[in-house]
Amino acid sequence: MIRLSFEKREKRSRVVNALIPVISILISLLLGSIVLLLCKTNPFTAYKALFDGVFGTSMRLQNTINRMIPLLFCALSVGVAFRLKFWNIGAEGQYVWGVIGITWVMQFSKLPPGPLMTICGLIVAALLGGIWGGIPGFLKAKWDVNENLTTLMMNYIAIGIAEYLYISAWKAPKGNMGTVAYPAESVIGTFWGKAHNGLWIVLGLCVILYFVLYRTRWGFELNMIGKNSFAARCQGVAIERNIILAMILSGAIAGLGGGVHAAAITKKLSVGVDSGFGFTGIIVAWMSGLNPFLSIVYAFVLAGLEIGANRLQIAVKLPAALGEVLQGLILIPLLASNIFIDYRLVVKKRERKEVKA
Repeated sequence: MIRLSFEKREKRSRVVNALIPVISILISLLLGSIVLLLCKTNPFTAYKALFDGVFGTSMRLQNTINRMIPLLFCALSVGVAFRLKFWNIGAEGQYVWGVIGITWVMQFSKLPPGPLMTICGLIVAALLGGIWGGIPGFLKAKWDVNENLTTLMMNYIAIGIAEYLYISAWKAPKGNMGTVAYPAESVIGTFWGKAHNGLWIVLGLCVILYFVLYRTRWGFELNMIGKNSFAARCQGVAIERNIILAMILSGAIAGLGGGVHAAAITKKLSVGVDSGFGFTGIIVAWMSGLNPFLSIVYAFVLAGLEIGANRLQIAVKLPAALGEVLQGLILIPLLASNIFIDYRLVVKKRERKEVKA
């Protein structure tokens, strides 16, 4: 008999690390081709339309970059928490609080419109996101409250508060649902067409986080807690304090992402503030192995899939649901392939024992 099992690799192979994503992408394209053929669509035509949706024109590439920025913020956010095995499913709510924070500054502060108002708005966005993230961190550290439940449910509280604000309390006197638009002097500008300068903020954050997580004592402590909390406690690591601090930082990053996106794209608090960036950011974080630099690549890939899928529906006349199916078929092999980075598949032959009567 043949038995298949996974064995942990003694050390990671660079060749394996490079080949596995390539192979998984090829498998993804093959699975997608099968679905397209079943729908009587030429796979080459469909994939060309998908690629064209991302790189076909400079405007489409700019839209992809703008879509990537909040995804990357949220991926970096949950990546900090995930390093110590704290399952922060609440980046969406923390992101929403960031939008609320910058909207309050733009609408009610007495600061003169301009860069100072923008900077203060982003600071408040990060603070509110950090506070919202720190609450489940405190509950986990003090009373071991399950973070999956608290972070997930707090998303809906944040979204509900945001809806109340743009529908009622902060609604613009005239117009549709939504607050007053931010002052034109306080919005984040662009560097290339529609692509906005928030890109430089999030890329700078990637560099800072990489240094903090991989080159500092605190980053080492977070990693130690995630791998073996008992050993970390024996080494004198303050687990409760680190959980709270990590969740404050995690929430602050998501809140900053909300503030940047609001100041550059939506320019007010309105319908669609819960756009799913926080949940998709979880996928980006896992695909990148919680590495800030790899998160850039995967955030761009997922943003491209979302933008390209829209083009796919228009060019090939496919139903909207099929675009989401293709996204899933591309993502599942990429996510599943991560197991082969740390483990190898072993085939063992098991001899049958003969029982003599």
